Amino acid sequence: MDRVSNLPDEVRGHILSFLPAKHIALTSVLSKSWLNLWKLVPNLDIDDSEFLHPEEGKAERHEIRQSFVELVDSVLALQGDSPIDKFSLKCITGVHPDHVNRWICNVLQRGVSDLDLFIDYSLEDIEEDEDMLPQEMFVSRTLVKLKIRSDRCVDWWCGKGGTFLPMLKSLYIDSDLILWGKMKRFLHSFPVLEELRMANMEWTASDETVSSASLRKLSILGTGCEDYVNPKSISFDTPSLLYLNYSDLVAEDYPLVKMGKLSEAQINLIVKDDQIKRVREPNNDLLEDDVVLQFGNVVKLMNGIQNIQTLYLTADTLEVLSLCCESMPVFNNLKTLGIKSDEGRGWQSLPALLRNCPHLEFLIIEGLLHYVTDKCGDACDCILREDKGRSLTSCPVKKLEIQGFRGTMREINMIEHFLRSFKCLKEMGIFAEENGPTNFENPGAFEYVEKILKLYNELSSCDVYFLVWSYMRRKWTAQ
Repeated sequence: MDRVSNLPDEVRGHILSFLPAKHIALTSVLSKSWLNLWKLVPNLDIDDSEFLHPEEGKAERHEIRQSFVELVDSVLALQGDSPIDKFSLKCITGVHPDHVNRWICNVLQRGVSDLDLFIDYSLEDIEEDEDMLPQEMFVSRTLVKLKIRSDRCVDWWCGKGGTFLPMLKSLYIDSDLILWGKMKRFLHSFPVLEELRMANMEWTASDETVSSASLRKLSILGTGCEDYVNPKSISFDTPSLLYLNYSDLVAEDYPLVKMGKLSEAQINLIVKDDQIKRVREPNNDLLEDDVVLQFGNVVKLMNGIQNIQTLYLTADTLEVLSLCCESMPVFNNLKTLGIKSDEGRGWQSLPALLRNCPHLEFLIIEGLLHYVTDKCGDACDCILREDKGRSLTSCPVKKLEIQGFRGTMREINMIEHFLRSFKCLKEMGIFAEENGPTNFENPGAFEYVEKILKLYNELSSCDVYFLVWSYMRRKWTAQ
């Protein structure tokens, strides 16, 4: 007996909603009882690569693409006007936008609440003044979650009266370029928005404000203003925000930063290579209109997030923060601090950061190798100085995790420096570099480093452990 066929139609429809549309279509040949189940499937997942197999060259054949279009049309026609909860469409193999927009409009008319689009068109299929997405999508009263991915530009239709999505709570846009107008007006279109992610975005004005009373999770992955220019000012008026991922060219000013509830943040303040030298020597031969003179205003951003509990900073961010070491705020609530290093970026701000985290428990350092300057401070072991390790001695951190360990003597010396200077340290985890070059490729290097780290563990009151994937260990010990 076919137990599945004997289940209620609603249950079978729910089961089918977890399958791609291609597989759902095959069930209609099982028996007559399966023919009308299309109407009961609340979720549709359509992926053109499942049909066209672009790696086999089928997508280049017009008749194959046309059969795919006819199949999707028939699926939607079979469902008629039945309600639909989620519609996921991946269409990146040259289907004309008229077909794609027709499918999107179909599910919008049926009250779709979760719309996931991954679309791309050929240049010859897009008119210069033509909107890539249907206008109906930008005024939907049923959408709760909207995700748009594209290898080309996403042009957010504004219309004369503006866009308005009163139910939208989650918006994700990732494309080669995003055009949306002024940020303040853009966000005004989503009165209950809780989660926003915008990748590869470009500010349309040099002075922008991110303002939303409802926003709880925000990811901005930007490229500055047009032509990769630093923004003049960026403000955040987001009193309900709990999580922030902010990656962009550092702005000249952050006049308003209202994030009183923020708990976790990842900050990447991008500095162009030609600005780095001027950041390290800001008072030497700089013109009055040099943008670098304004980078010290980043302290306003740090003041606005000082109640945070978890903070991750990139190597560029550490460089920028070196301009405001004297005015660095105290992070009384910070428990976890993560930093990412780069051999071309310095640690000048790290001592001030550690001194201003009086309740820090967990420190993560992704890469120990960094650019050495005479302002590196006492956090590292790169330069001999009388006060070496002073900021570490006063730091209450209990656990240290070192990622991307390459096995160099410079790194080993820094590990010894940390063990000697962090007085409260109870646990140190060292994770070997998995992708980039290491010193372990040299014969005998891995065994030598492992022996030293085991000795550190025996001589120290701290639990020191070295973690390496088994396949990497076999590769390095076989040499």
